[in-house]
Amino acid sequence: MTQSGLAVFDMDGTLLDSLPDIADCVREILASHGLPPVSDPVVRGMIGNGVQALVESLIRTADPHGQIGINPDQTVQQFLGLYMPRATRLSCLFPGTEDALETLRAQGWQLAVCTNKPEAAARHILDHFGLTSLFASIGGGDSFPVRKPNPAHLLGTIEQAGGHPASTVMIGDMMPDLLAAKGASARSLFAAWGYGNPAFAKEANGSAARMADVPEKAAALLG
Repeated sequence: MTQSGLAVFDMDGTLLDSLPDIADCVREILASHGLPPVSDPVVRGMIGNGVQALVESLIRTADPHGQIGINPDQTVQQFLGLYMPRATRLSCLFPGTEDALETLRAQGWQLAVCTNKPEAAARHILDHFGLTSLFASIGGGDSFPVRKPNPAHLLGTIEQAGGHPASTVMIGDMMPDLLAAKGASARSLFAAWGYGNPAFAKEANGSAARMADVPEKAAALLG
């Protein structure tokens, strides 16, 4: 079947299992303040809204009463300094990602990435896995004045890819992905294999249990 749509992918928890590297950086930050480590599941709950939001969540968790006085802006820079060199040390693509992307391309889809991760980090990761050339647009969290869930982030990514919201499917595992799609009048597909709460699926137009299901599920959303 030939399809002329745009499939836009979130990165963390959708294309990439980035939790191990992000969690390592979070624990190193905590150690630098003499604080105990947190588990991977705790860090998982901080992912999805960009570095600033992750740091704010980390500070609320580690220093809820402000006794240590962790500086948010300095901690954002500390996180980026730690994360950028190791973004692909432990992280890996979710199973079936490369095959699903190639299948979509073969079916005539254009592909894009819309992530709250900084664009430089997103490009570095995609380069590492040899995927950059598959994407017509890569919209990072700092590529536009706003980021998901603001629909302008997704709309900017769609425009850069030469697509149209009515023929776009946003694939993601968190509420910012689904809310951005709704606000942009695009369709959304919940990535049930990712980090998001399964209850988020009710806010999407469809759901995929694994990456291999995305081509069929996305095509069904565009009819």
